[in-house]
Amino acid sequence: MTVAVIAFTRRGAALGKTLAAALGGTLAAPARFAADVGAEPVPSLDAWTAAQWGRAEGLIFVGAAGIAVRAIAPHVKDKFTDPAVVSVDEAGRFAVPLLSGHVGGANALALRVAALTGGQAAVSTATDVNGLFAVDVWAKGNGLAITDRTLAKEVSAALLDGTPVGFASDFSHPCPEGLTDGPAELGVWVTDRTGAGPFSRTLRLAPQSLILGIGCRRGTEQAAIEALTSAALAGYEPRAVAAVATIDLKKDEPGLLAFCQAHHLPLRTFPAEVLAAAEGDFTPSDFVKSVTGVDNVCERAAVCAGGWIIVPKQAKNGVTVAVARKETL
Repeated sequence: MTVAVIAFTRRGAALGKTLAAALGGTLAAPARFAADVGAEPVPSLDAWTAAQWGRAEGLIFVGAAGIAVRAIAPHVKDKFTDPAVVSVDEAGRFAVPLLSGHVGGANALALRVAALTGGQAAVSTATDVNGLFAVDVWAKGNGLAITDRTLAKEVSAALLDGTPVGFASDFSHPCPEGLTDGPAELGVWVTDRTGAGPFSRTLRLAPQSLILGIGCRRGTEQAAIEALTSAALAGYEPRAVAAVATIDLKKDEPGLLAFCQAHHLPLRTFPAEVLAAAEGDFTPSDFVKSVTGVDNVCERAAVCAGGWIIVPKQAKNGVTVAVARKETL
């Protein structure tokens, strides 16, 4: 986690310097004494907060909690995207997670701060206070995407009410403590598939398990790639896609790069000789071989990226797509 620390007094800066050093972060302080304490000078708290909001994963305010609350108020949007925010007093007695306690990691950051200061983390989220399973924390820790925020809230509410919440996984996840692998009306399902789940109300948690193998003619537009990948992923969760794979000839293809950027997906490329050496039964094309030097790009690339084919080659409008599932998560 990238951490940015700000302090408002010399005493606070001394603690802030300790925290920044221990957490691998940066320290900021008012310009009037920043140089004296080895901190980055800032023109104003508002400017510093705005600059760090989209840059750091965790913000630590050394001082009164109210100062931090007023500083972050204009920027708060969504607990799934907001950074972790922690306020700690100058004496280091109380570290208070103010924002993004679970998903952003503020609770964990507050605990780390308290351990460094010898103080106490004032964690107030209901599942933590009651020692219950927290679906957002568990999902983040296991690299899973929450596909329905409303159901995620219902899971937490059910656990707080003492109602059983079920668990199922298409992968190797054991049932977490606090959930049940028996019958339940509401439950959590770890899967990369869409559609009806094993419970009447099913919260799907999607792992990073799928690889898109993509081939395309030169100059293919992003829209054509979008259309065929959507069709190829029918029945599968788009948020389970971990990467795109193709031949190295396409590493600078504008439409493919735009597709990857739009979906925040890394692009893995392989030379023709590596694709040709991939093991498996692939859908051959003499035309593709004449252009690229290998008889199939999309399926072979997906396999080379570490998967096994679950949706074979689909082709339309100069695009080919295959979907593979990772051998291991």
